[in-house]
Amino acid sequence: MTEVEQGVKDRIAAASGPDDPGTPPALGLVGWLRWMWRQLTSMKTALVLLFLLALGAVPGSLIPQTPIDPIKVSDFLTAHPKLGPLYDKLGLFDVYKSAWFSAIYLLLFISLIGCVVPRLSVYLKGLRARPPKPPRNLNRLPGYERFEVSEAGDVLEVATRELRKRRFRVEAYDGAVGAERGYLREAGNLLFHFSLILALVGVAWGSLFGYRGTVLVVVGNGFSNSVAQYDDFTPGRAFSGDDDLPPFSLTVKDFEAKFQEDGPQKGAAREFKAQLTYQETPDAPEKPYLLQVNHPLRVDGSDVFLLGHGYAPRVTVRDGQGNVAFSGPAPFLPQDANFSSFGVIKAPDARPATLGFEGYFLPTAVIGQQGPVSVFPDDLNPALVMTGYYGRPQPETGKPESVYQLDKTKLTQFTQNGDKWRFQLAPGQSVQLPDKAGSITFDGYSRWVKLQISDTPGRNLALGGILLAILGLMGSLFVHPRRTWVRVRDEDGRTVVEVAGLDRGLERGLGDEIGAIVKSLKKQEQV
Repeated sequence: MTEVEQGVKDRIAAASGPDDPGTPPALGLVGWLRWMWRQLTSMKTALVLLFLLALGAVPGSLIPQTPIDPIKVSDFLTAHPKLGPLYDKLGLFDVYKSAWFSAIYLLLFISLIGCVVPRLSVYLKGLRARPPKPPRNLNRLPGYERFEVSEAGDVLEVATRELRKRRFRVEAYDGAVGAERGYLREAGNLLFHFSLILALVGVAWGSLFGYRGTVLVVVGNGFSNSVAQYDDFTPGRAFSGDDDLPPFSLTVKDFEAKFQEDGPQKGAAREFKAQLTYQETPDAPEKPYLLQVNHPLRVDGSDVFLLGHGYAPRVTVRDGQGNVAFSGPAPFLPQDANFSSFGVIKAPDARPATLGFEGYFLPTAVIGQQGPVSVFPDDLNPALVMTGYYGRPQPETGKPESVYQLDKTKLTQFTQNGDKWRFQLAPGQSVQLPDKAGSITFDGYSRWVKLQISDTPGRNLALGGILLAILGLMGSLFVHPRRTWVRVRDEDGRTVVEVAGLDRGLERGLGDEIGAIVKSLKKQEQV
């Protein structure tokens, strides 16, 4: 072994440590923390976290959520005694407030900040740096041309003016000029990532302090902005209840719907309008407003949207003792484009037997091969087609029930002559129930509208972030960083001008620009 080889071996052994040669030194706590930070703030990790965030939102759309519909969650737990508790432990019934979803959200937020801040520092240093000196061999660059001139003269001055006209930043060197442009590309990348942070902040702000709820209001009835009056209500995590709700109220005075009456698009919706009156506070004067699709009412920071509409048959149910057990409108939910609407009517206080009905309201009823159906969404020939049930009175349990579903587990369907009993009524008609159980009268019908009331305080910030992200993405896609050099040198008694360029992105158009600069310099030489 030579002395050189022995010296190299000794240095390797000394660097590896005396106890275990060849083993790298331990990172230690600080080293591991630094390594973990670098992994977290890498672009690869940010993309993985963004994918996980999108993937984590899927259960929120497929599985019933407690803040939106607690009744469906309770029914799911009852129907799936093994799977339901597991979902509950994993937080799948309240995905957006679960610990794991919040962890992904926060890690993505930190990762993006860790990506942007160091790159911003590097970008600012590069922005202040001089354009680089020309490399030794310009002819190795993708764009290169050379030509001879009789004398150097003011070639570099002309090149400087031409490059500045092309929005290059120019720096003079000994016998050459260096130019660079395209700084906005990295600025676009930084703006894109900063905008994602801005959008995340906006979404987090809205989810913390905002709220969203829906309510079905029958025409002629009113609504006061309190939690108890919503059909479903989704508050933000920092939302404290009625104290944070603006104290406005509204009344639905009228609703008008227009449909195409003929042609190939017969029955297609043409116009929906709800005439409202509202008060910003209980003592404020009433103001009218025409609520339409995509034209929400904005009151005290909250938006009122028109989401849908339907029919609410008005019925009167009398029990076997002749007493009124139910009277009023019952909202039915549309099932098809012709507004064949399904609904239920409950009369739990009827005696001696409780009564319940389910069936369809048909706005334009005809008798088809499969029974009564609606052939047009407007109310041209309304009819109520239902089935009746009866049962023993049950004690109140306090458990919430859906107004759109009839629990038939403790009810029996009416029969007549051994067949299941059904009935069809036009407005104003009545029918006696079998076994002298009472009667039901179809008094008429009203329309209902479904309203969404929401307040998302961070939406403007999120929208601004999305718009800035698009702007930054355009900058990163369409701005091409480019460097160009012009050098004048003597070669065997001749004056040679070299023009070369390097595109750090796509090289499209590089040769044309080099040719244009050469043409400008030759033109000056001819003058």
